[in-house]
Amino acid sequence: MVVEAGARRVFASALEWPGWSRSARDEAGAVQALAAYASRYAPVTRAAHVRFPAHPAFQVVERVAGNATTDFGAPGIVASAEHAPLTAAEARRFVALLRACWATLDGVTATAPAALRKGPRGGGRDRDTVLAHVLGSEAGYARTIGVRLREPAFDDPSAIAAAREAITQAVRAARPVEGRGWPLRYAVRRIAWHVLDHAWEIEDRSEA
Repeated sequence: MVVEAGARRVFASALEWPGWSRSARDEAGAVQALAAYASRYAPVTRAAHVRFPAHPAFQVVERVAGNATTDFGAPGIVASAEHAPLTAAEARRFVALLRACWATLDGVTATAPAALRKGPRGGGRDRDTVLAHVLGSEAGYARTIGVRLREPAFDDPSAIAAAREAITQAVRAARPVEGRGWPLRYAVRRIAWHVLDHAWEIEDRSEA
């Protein structure tokens, strides 16, 4: 895993398991949170038909300094290992896991109430607003790997499917991203994290 430490927030992210990334105030808490979410991440791997270890081992392979994005609440630093090109087999595996993350979000939103439980101060977006946020963010993320997308409406499944297919085609092609774009490994990790983070948020906030 890579540990990304900002001034106020620390992320622990499993580099080979896109979407499995959690945060806390310090490294120990972030690793503990990552371990606690193994049971929630495992169904994603089953949907992707990718074998997930029954007892995952946690080893920090890299520590990176975070930035304002980290403290805002997103894993924002590329690990050195993520600059390595994807092999064809790795690209297929990453695409399978990314599709499973999307399927998880779709399944959660299909059964969640439109109005989600609010926070202790009455804050928090409702289901459709969260989904629209995820789709808008993905349109921005896609540009970092050379994919130009029009943001799909949250209630347009055909447009959503087309946008996702464009992203997966870029990952499957496994071509290095030129200029100031994101390496594909990091792009998939960031997209998958964002999808699952909000899927789990909707799931948690759907409970009475």
